[in-house]
Parts: sequence; C-alpha cells; structure tokens
Amino acid sequence: MTLLALIRHGTTEWNATGLVQGSTDIPLNEKGALEVADWIVPDEFSEFRWLASPLKRAYQTASLLAGFETEIDERLVEMAWGDWEGRTLVDLREQLGDLMVAWEAKGLDFCGPNGESPRDVQKRMAPMLHEIAIKGVPTIAVSHKGFIRALYARSIDWNMINKPPVKLLDSCIQLFRLDPKGIPSVKRLNIDIRRYR
Repeated sequence: MTLLALIRHGTTEWNATGLVQGSTDIPLNEKGALEVADWIVPDEFSEFRWLASPLKRAYQTASLLAGFETEIDERLVEMAWGDWEGRTLVDLREQLGDLMVAWEAKGLDFCGPNGESPRDVQKRMAPMLHEIAIKGVPTIAVSHKGFIRALYARSIDWNMINKPPVKLLDSCIQLFRLDPKGIPSVKRLNIDIRRYR
C-alpha cells in the first residue's frame, strides 16, 4: 500500500464571495496566503513526495507548505464546471429551479454545461493513482475540493447523491491508501494542520 495525502488549497477571492471556480485559474487572496502560512504539515509526512495541481491557488499553497516549487500534475486540476464557472450556486438554483435540483440529484454524474462530472474526474485521476502506486513513494498532493471529494467517493463507493459518511474539512489532510493497482481506500480523514486550533 502506498500512502496518498490530499490537501485542499487555501482561500481565494472567489471562495470568499461564493463563486464557482472549477477550472478557472484564480490565485490565493491575502487571507488565503496568511491561512496557509499558519498550516503545519505533521512530521509523519516529512519524507513524502509533493505534487500540485497547476492551478495557481493549489500550486501556491503547495509551494508555501513545502518550502520549494513542487512538481505539477495536470490531472490534479479541479472539476470543470463549464458554463457555470464564475456564478454562485444560489444564483444557479434560483435561475434553474427544478432543473438544478434534478441535475444535483445525479450525484457522480452531476455535470454543468460543458463541464465535467465527478465520475469524469475519477476517470481522469485513475492513471495518476496507478502511477503513484507503482512508484510506491508516499505522496502529498495539493488539489481542490471537487477532486478530493471524487477520490473520497471512489474510496468508499459513495454515489454522491446523499451526504458523505464523513464531511471532509478544509485546513486538513485527507489520507488514503493506494493498493498496487491504484485503487484508493481511506486511512485517516480530517487531520488538522492549523497551527492555532
């Protein structure tokens, strides 16, 4: 088994204002940079290899945490929301009404126009997980909420229609095991990395 630790990036201006980011490349805001500066990765992860999504918010978070420019993997990018990026969920629900309710009820197959579904993200991540498992090197990957939830769903066979058994919290490490084929399972969730708790 190979360990894979996932961390969501710090806060951006779009996070603060409730806008859907998806694949739009928004950097950390001042609050996000300060937030990440107060995170401490526990010593048990000191020998882990680092990877990051190429989107600025994740790459900046990884570099601040690791103390060096980390390796990038395109497959770690956030789930694309297509035409809905830059909108708020509140706005979309008001505009689309029952149609949005029906879309959100699709769980793993929920997909905005010209976007990706969580199932698409799972397919995208699978070769990367297999490669990490083959290398056998424990790895930290700084990514995004949608990506991490899709991996969590795959690890526990969650269809994403109802609430997850455990809510994944921000400012935490989500730790998974990868079997030799790269199939994930949960090791530990919500490992708090805030300096001041």
